[in-house]
Parts: sequence; structure tokens; C-alpha cells
Amino acid sequence: MNLTKQLLELNTIQLQAQATNWQEAVRVGVDLLVKADTVEPRYYDSIVRMTGELGAWYLLAPGIAMPHARPEEGVKKTSFALVTLATPVNFGDPDNDPIDILITLAATDAKTMNEEAIVEVVTLLENEDTVSRIRAAKTRAEIETIFAEL
Repeated sequence: MNLTKQLLELNTIQLQAQATNWQEAVRVGVDLLVKADTVEPRYYDSIVRMTGELGAWYLLAPGIAMPHARPEEGVKKTSFALVTLATPVNFGDPDNDPIDILITLAATDAKTMNEEAIVEVVTLLENEDTVSRIRAAKTRAEIETIFAEL
């Protein structure tokens, strides 16, 4: 699995998206995965439902979220979507809000999610300079350059 390669190949990147709340922000990422035919539309409903029940457990760090749900909630293929927001939104977590980078994750099984997918996301986001550059990117070409340098 290669996160950056998959994002580019599936065209599941949206930069400077508009969202007025966390639900709309999550919708942008899930819609990219639906369009790529890697998740069913119900995947969004599951993320929203689980967030209502558990809170936004998928906030990784200040400004960064990794929304996801269980594999049986409509995942067809392990995949990722990268969304940056023009205006950050709050998820209700004072330690990490506001959020402006979302990497939506869909994994076909728990092992893939825990041992591969999450590791890829954390590896991408562990460098503060990389995160700053992703946050500032306005074009796909800028993202391609960032990914090529990783």
C-alpha cells in the first residue's frame, strides 16, 4: 500500500474545499471515495453516527483528522482521500480544533487499518514541514511535488 501513490491514482485529493461544519468536511472526503468506487455512500452515515456516539476519536493532532468507520460499513477497497479546507472547522475537541486537513480512510479489514493504513497516514504527517506544505497547497501539482520529495 502506498498512500501518496493511491491518492494520485484514484484522484481522491481536494484542496481548499469549502465546509461550514465537520459533517460537510467529512462528506467531501467520503464523496471522493464514493466517486472512486472504493466505498458505498452509507460509509458517510456510519462516520457521522459513530462520531455522535463516540466523539471525534479520529483527530490525530491539532488541525488534522482521519475520519473512518468500520470495514463492514460499506468499504469496497482500502483507500484514502486527502482534503484540505479553505476555512478550518471544529469537531468539538479543544485540544485539536480547528481542523483543516482530513485524510479519510477506508480499510477492508481491521488488520489492514491498524498495521498498514494508519502507519502510512502517521508517516506522511509526522514531518511538520510536510504538513505545512500540504496545508498551503493550492494545486495538484504542488501536492505531486510534495509527495515526490517524501
